[in-house]
Amino acid sequence: MNVDINLLYGGAMLAGMASALLYVRRKRWVDATLALAAGASLATLLAAPTAPVGFAQPIVLATAATSPTVPDDRLAAALAQLPLAPQGTMMEVQGQGLHEAQWRDIPARPIQWQAAKEGLLWLDFPRSLPLGRSFALTVRRHAPQTGWRLQLLAENGQVLSESRAAAAAEALTVQWQPPMAESMVLQARLLDKDGKALAQGPVPLRVLDPVPLQVQGRFGAPSFDTRVLNQLLTDSNASLDWQTTLGKSLTRSEQAPAPLAHPNLLVADAGWLERGGMRGALAQAAQGMPLLVLGGSADDAALWQRDLGLKLAPQSATTEQEDTRHLALAGATLAFAPAAQMPTASGAWQAIARDKDGKAWLWQRDWQKGRILWLGVRDWHRHAISEPAALGQWWQQVVDLAALGSEQKVRWLEADPMPLPGLRTELCAQGVRTGGSVTVSQQELHWQARSERADAACVALWPRAAGWLPVRSGDAASAVYVYGAQDWPEWQAALRHDATARYASRSSQPVAGAALDPAARAMPRAGEQQLWATAVPRWLLGIAFAVSVLLLWWRERR
Repeated sequence: MNVDINLLYGGAMLAGMASALLYVRRKRWVDATLALAAGASLATLLAAPTAPVGFAQPIVLATAATSPTVPDDRLAAALAQLPLAPQGTMMEVQGQGLHEAQWRDIPARPIQWQAAKEGLLWLDFPRSLPLGRSFALTVRRHAPQTGWRLQLLAENGQVLSESRAAAAAEALTVQWQPPMAESMVLQARLLDKDGKALAQGPVPLRVLDPVPLQVQGRFGAPSFDTRVLNQLLTDSNASLDWQTTLGKSLTRSEQAPAPLAHPNLLVADAGWLERGGMRGALAQAAQGMPLLVLGGSADDAALWQRDLGLKLAPQSATTEQEDTRHLALAGATLAFAPAAQMPTASGAWQAIARDKDGKAWLWQRDWQKGRILWLGVRDWHRHAISEPAALGQWWQQVVDLAALGSEQKVRWLEADPMPLPGLRTELCAQGVRTGGSVTVSQQELHWQARSERADAACVALWPRAAGWLPVRSGDAASAVYVYGAQDWPEWQAALRHDATARYASRSSQPVAGAALDPAARAMPRAGEQQLWATAVPRWLLGIAFAVSVLLLWWRERR
């Protein structure tokens, strides 16, 4: 039979007060006080809720003082206690928390955590890149600072690149052009405005031999621009199928040693397309071949409007200086003259690249299975002698935006941001067979399917020491760099901070079916239960009631 707790509470208080009044009428003040104390303690004892079955004190994860990858005794004991604790046990996280791989092993539980970002660093850089590309490292701090510097150092300590925050900045970026294909471990160093080192750590990089591009070129007339473009592509080891019209029935051709099996890009000037090449180029674009149009020689605006829905507007000769595009690249700013006919972004055409002043210079539209791009600048050959490196970087940007990726049997995906010894690390790849073998160092593993990576397979590994781990699957080879446990403590803390925030977000989601349990709805919240249990313990209330009643009994017998 269920009895309302309020009735019991009220009855106990009334009994105590009535007894006290009877003793007051007889002027027995001590006995009245004991009766009132007995009633109050009994009423409070009845009102205090009983701790639910399975309720336990929070498990404290102290991650502030030590690294979670090498836990002290207290943290190790707390981690060992988690699997045995009841499901609703609260976790109190002190510090930045655990790594993502560690949180994945812990089911969703209530969590108490005070997030703090002071002293954290985030690093962003590619782990591998083809030879000829610029390497960019970005370091972001928890708050904007003035005067701080970011340096990229070679393995021998030589400064390769440096960036300084002239104003209050939260992030800095340095760029560097690797000279050869090799695996290296660079260093990044942060300095304050007085030159004092704030942080320093390794930056692993694998520079790979590039997969040569296969480019088709079709041009209605020779020009300095196309000759410079030909030289840039040739220097990058691209395979070219190049045809330039010299006269009415004269064409100069440059063929690759072998036919192009998987062309990445078709480059054509507007003049060649206007003089009869449009139909064939559009047919190739419809099958998936990207078409890059060099718009400097465009003359027939009606043709482009009719065939491609591209509206061209003639550029005024009096405003050519104002219409110049200024492209900021590493160490230089290139000025390009606009084409005589410039597109207006409308309909299917959209601008996909702009200069530092916000003026567009590259447009694009989809075309069945492929796409068509329009390059609206000319006379880049003027920078071939004065700024060859910057010109090459700009054309690399154009190719990255326009060309298809190279055909590769196996594509390695980036490993975890910071593999550490003793911490589980995932390595994934596309183009491998689930169940196939993969060798990591001297250990043979097998690719496994992952539900969150439908197009790739993964393996899990536990590195034992810092350094490069060679990886091979069939004919494809790669390597994973494992950081030392003491490398980049500020970055490790930032990664743990982000991982803990993601876990806290998952843990805050309501559990399916919890709202349908009437016992859960009637039960006081965990915070209220803990407040009752710690503020006034039930055993103390029981002792107070027993002592009061026994004293009254003794005084009555006396």
